[in-house]
Amino acid sequence: MSDDVVQGPPAGHGADGAEERLRSVVKDCVHCGFCLPACPTYSLWGEEMDSPRGRIHLVSQLLDGAPLTPAAGEHFDRCLGCMACMTACPSGVRYDQIIEAAREWTESAGSESAEGAPGGAVPGAERPLRDRVTREAIFALFPYPQRLRLAVAPLRALQRTGADWVLARSGLVGRVSPAAEQALRLAPPAARGAAAGRLPRRVAARGARRAVVGMLTGCVQSVFFPRVNEATARVLAAEGCDVIIPRSQGCCGALSLHSGRAAEAAGFARRTIETFEAAGVDAIVVNSAGCGSAMKEYERLFADSPAWAARAAALSARVRDLAEFLDDLGPAAERHPVPVRAAYHDACHLGHAQRITDAPRALLRGIPSLELTELRDAGVCCGSAGVYNLLQPQAARELGRRKADSVSASGAELLISANPGCTLQISAALSAQGVIMSTAHTAEVLDASINRVPLP
Repeated sequence: MSDDVVQGPPAGHGADGAEERLRSVVKDCVHCGFCLPACPTYSLWGEEMDSPRGRIHLVSQLLDGAPLTPAAGEHFDRCLGCMACMTACPSGVRYDQIIEAAREWTESAGSESAEGAPGGAVPGAERPLRDRVTREAIFALFPYPQRLRLAVAPLRALQRTGADWVLARSGLVGRVSPAAEQALRLAPPAARGAAAGRLPRRVAARGARRAVVGMLTGCVQSVFFPRVNEATARVLAAEGCDVIIPRSQGCCGALSLHSGRAAEAAGFARRTIETFEAAGVDAIVVNSAGCGSAMKEYERLFADSPAWAARAAALSARVRDLAEFLDDLGPAAERHPVPVRAAYHDACHLGHAQRITDAPRALLRGIPSLELTELRDAGVCCGSAGVYNLLQPQAARELGRRKADSVSASGAELLISANPGCTLQISAALSAQGVIMSTAHTAEVLDASINRVPLP
């Protein structure tokens, strides 16, 4: 491994509980290299420091007092956070905890909030101005559905005239902001369906009531894919669940948590905890892989706040991915045929972070006439990774291209995913190759079978 990526005299930092926990996790890595072939960024560049093993080595150096340099920060930023390395790791290393800490240090580098991070506040590690402005814009917009909806309105006008593609291909937007250019390419057309917040507060169970569940509507999901939320509520009701959809809910904090903005994520998490505590539900069903992964980790987010940690643990214990919940509940509603050849893509935060791979496939195989085909790289990241495809557009496009190749080679007519970011990313990659293919969430396919709602 390179010794000149992070250099300088050891810098002191408080040996608090968080640091000791992180040191313990880092020591679990035996540097065996099983993570290398599983890591998408290592496959792109073949650079040791862009592998999980390499990034863990960097974190170890930082914990020993090395300052955080721009080069080290870039290697942390390049990580997708897909957690494929956790699936491959024979030692059970919690890489998610390691990369989240590293990103928090990188995010706060050069600011007063860097206090307590290895190396302290290091102005030299601060990101370029355009990068910082882009990140602030993203996190001032995407976690807030109302703001996002307002921002999308001009885009819809551009889409109606075709000017969005003209702008995207002109390169003009990219010169100002690569992230904005990428957003133009990724944005889906307007979806028919109820606007977020217009869903009823309660959808009654059909037939005998089997459970009372809360439903997270999400941020990007509610704005770009309202039909997914509608389908989720209908499917749960058909399976005998009273569905409670709190009006007061907002962002769960996943985008912030996975991007090193832990304090911001904690604020969103507190509101989510309070909202669903008041809902009085048996389970909280989540139809977005990244959101479910974050909510199941709330206790760790509040590890140094005993009062909130207990409440967070109680909520996390009730969080279930939609496929996980339905598979455990068992079918009650009749399934009708959906004659289609479909491919299922494993969203990283469902397949790797939550280890849920069999449940969605079992649900889909339970649908008459649906032929499920496997992608050759079903568990490899498509390049979406939260806001990664906006912040690292070149790497994301290459991973998207590879995924599109795999989808095209599968012979499928329909691509199924369980995460809005994946759907946007793969759809854009297919479109760039001139491939027209329908995409759907697992909930929409079940809705088509149970309630005979047409597929998108």
